[in-house]
Amino acid sequence: MDRALWISKTGLEAQQTKMAVISNNLANVSTTGFKKGRAIFEDLLYQNVRQAGGQTSENTYLPSGLMLGSGVRTVATEKIHTQGSTTQTENGTDMAIMGRGFFQILMPDGGIAYTRDGGFKLNAQGSLVTSSGHPLQPALQAPPNALSITVGSDGVVTAAVPGTEALTQVGTIQIADFVNPSGLQSIGENLYKQTVASGPPLAGVPGIDGLGTIQQGSLESSNVSVVSELVDMIETQRAYEMNSKSIQAVDGMLRFLTNNM
Repeated sequence: MDRALWISKTGLEAQQTKMAVISNNLANVSTTGFKKGRAIFEDLLYQNVRQAGGQTSENTYLPSGLMLGSGVRTVATEKIHTQGSTTQTENGTDMAIMGRGFFQILMPDGGIAYTRDGGFKLNAQGSLVTSSGHPLQPALQAPPNALSITVGSDGVVTAAVPGTEALTQVGTIQIADFVNPSGLQSIGENLYKQTVASGPPLAGVPGIDGLGTIQQGSLESSNVSVVSELVDMIETQRAYEMNSKSIQAVDGMLRFLTNNM
């Protein structure tokens, strides 16, 4: 009886975690460049009462064993890095990566973070920065009198300057990719940090060596599917209810023993 209660408890905790992941996905359905997460579970240790293959006589063996499980636990919340749909903004400093790769962002501590959010702005010095003011790396600085900025699919940035017919090249945007993007650590502000699991960044020119291209005047939307998340939410709710029913059933059995023994 006690075993069943503890197993059901682990089931409740697992479904609560899954519901939290689903809630976070739905909360960020409109977040630019957001990648949905999913909870991953594994079963806990088993009590091996009778070993499968154990001898029952000199010439006979058990075809199956008697193993009692102890429940479930959450082992990971994995980010799914599939491409989100693109939204046309017609804003010259908005960029979307079409394919693999991340924009590189310089953090206040001198480290580099990575993002799929290409909603950049120009600061007072003419540098491209994120909505939180963190500069894009390598740094790009537009001329103070620039009429417009053009970003090519290969990351080349040019600016139109008054009095000059030819466009002035400002620099080139480089993006970085990882062997295992799901191993990146989410740190908020639409940013990720490198970990041992992600591997080192593989920086390069957009469109080269498997890296995606850049589409100016667009933003990548969240890859969260509201319909799929709602289906998962109903499934999670039902699983939570079933674990609750198990606890109620065990409680009823214990009450019966208490009243009748």
